[in-house]
Amino acid sequence: MRDEISRLKDALARPAGQSSDFDLNPVLLPGNRILRPAAVLVAVWLRPEGARLILTKRSSHLKHHPGQIAFPGGKVDAGDSGPEAAALRETWEEIGLPPARVEVLGRLPTHETVTNYLITPILGLVRDEFAPVREIGEVDEVFTVPLAHVLDPSRFVIEGRVWKGQPRRYFAVPYGPYYIWGATARILRNLAEIAS
Repeated sequence: MRDEISRLKDALARPAGQSSDFDLNPVLLPGNRILRPAAVLVAVWLRPEGARLILTKRSSHLKHHPGQIAFPGGKVDAGDSGPEAAALRETWEEIGLPPARVEVLGRLPTHETVTNYLITPILGLVRDEFAPVREIGEVDEVFTVPLAHVLDPSRFVIEGRVWKGQPRRYFAVPYGPYYIWGATARILRNLAEIAS
């Protein structure tokens, strides 16, 4: 586990470019777009059995991305002092993880989504015990994935489907019953690349 944490800390020091939902689909990149700031917490929970990544399954009743696997997080509000504050606030609201229990390590490269958000992923360590309490209106499930699984570039695949009448390709990193794809998988793929 110490090696994985060292890899994460080293990764933060390496230069890496921004990622995008359009990386595999450059012809779909729209022109004049206005990006809204958002932040997510890439929370690595240090458990006796090894480091685990905390993820959520979004509520099937949500307007945007229902039922998808996601990091806890959301829009940066005017009252937030920055992406770190937004990610910690949203994580507290969505899964009940107190901000004081998160050691913020730093920012990962930003990611642009097809829904016009510019996401800043905040890498953080969770060392203490906590019992996730999901926000029922937003989160159907809180679960963890072994960190080693998502730090292994060979676990990622490129898949495709038709979206808004256009073929679209995207990264996926399935784990058990969880289909991790889209922006979440692309952010993790970027982390796996810079942590290698």
